[in-house]
Amino acid sequence: MNNLNSLLNINEVFIYSYPEMLFNMIIAFIVGMVISWIYKITHRGLSYSQSFVLTIVFVTLITSMVIMVIGNNLARAFALVGALSIIRFRTVVKDTKDTAFVFLGLAAGLAAGTSNYFLAISGTAIISVIAIILHYTDYGSLYKSEFIIRYISKTGKDDLHSKIIQEYTKSSSLLHVEPTGDGKAVRISLDIEMKPGVSHQELVVNLNKAENISDVLLIASKSDVDY
Repeated sequence: MNNLNSLLNINEVFIYSYPEMLFNMIIAFIVGMVISWIYKITHRGLSYSQSFVLTIVFVTLITSMVIMVIGNNLARAFALVGALSIIRFRTVVKDTKDTAFVFLGLAAGLAAGTSNYFLAISGTAIISVIAIILHYTDYGSLYKSEFIIRYISKTGKDDLHSKIIQEYTKSSSLLHVEPTGDGKAVRISLDIEMKPGVSHQELVVNLNKAENISDVLLIASKSDVDY
């Protein structure tokens, strides 16, 4: 038994002093706040959640605490794995990029918890700069999109709506066409990019004034939108 205890270091005390523990937590909090702020300014789409932003900060802090609890004690590591396996996370991550920020929080928390302050701060700074650059350069986008416009047009009528859209937009792409319940009209969805100096409000007003067109809806689409 003594040999087993010696092997697993069951009786070993914490390897961190109290001031070092506090400093590790402070560093973890700072890098967690930076990561959450970068997530806020680079987020795109309609799935933004304040609770997820707070989760990033908490994950960084909790990871720092967990790694300090484990230290170099193998028995504590197994005990924590068993304890944490009780927790079940049911929340579905809507954006794959959100997973990357969770992993960044975990990595930063691990670095801070093991007193690797340079790695925690420099790693967070470098990845944050890269995230901002990719965000503002719109890296990975296949085409530029500004708005998605939807409206109902009666079938068998003239193509007045196309003329109005061409007058105000630089480009337009058909996304969706669906007949209404009575079969006398169609719901049309277009991805549009406005001409320079042209107001999107004018487009909506003129479409609403046009004959045989109704229910005009304009959706901002400078980010990912499900349609």
